[in-house]
Amino acid sequence: MFFGTWYGIYRIIIVGVLAYLSLVVLLRMSGKRTLSKMNAFDLIVTVGIGSVLGIILLNKKVPLMEGITAYLVLIGMQYVVAWLSVRSHTVDQLVKSSPSLLYYRDQFVDEKMKKERIAEMDVFQAVRDYGYGSLNDVEMVILEADGGFSVIGKSKETDGEVMKHVRGYSE
Repeated sequence: MFFGTWYGIYRIIIVGVLAYLSLVVLLRMSGKRTLSKMNAFDLIVTVGIGSVLGIILLNKKVPLMEGITAYLVLIGMQYVVAWLSVRSHTVDQLVKSSPSLLYYRDQFVDEKMKKERIAEMDVFQAVRDYGYGSLNDVEMVILEADGGFSVIGKSKETDGEVMKHVRGYSE
């Protein structure tokens, strides 16, 4: 129960090192997108890669090359979907969410906050994180597609190009 065999320990060490090295090589080859801030699809790929690593290490019935093939499939699909989302607005909308305007010109956008399940306290925290001591200094707070917040102060200029994908913003 506490100790199997030395073979099992040696296998985990050898396969673990090889699986880790192959994962590093594949992630480096796949580009920065694989390791960037995550949207829902990126999170699924990351969890899948972690799951494959765990299975490779602990399941003696899974050969290393099958695990590396699973890595290739997951990273390859992530690459294909990212490639398609850059070239197709429809695919991009299926894979990623749009930013949402939560606070605008001294008012909370209640319908967006309810839809995104964001409390006023979350907005206050984001405002503080950006160094503002008062909502009076804030023009807008946006919930970004990756789940992070952007806070734009009243003294900042905004242009329609940067704001065109933000749900709820119209100027």
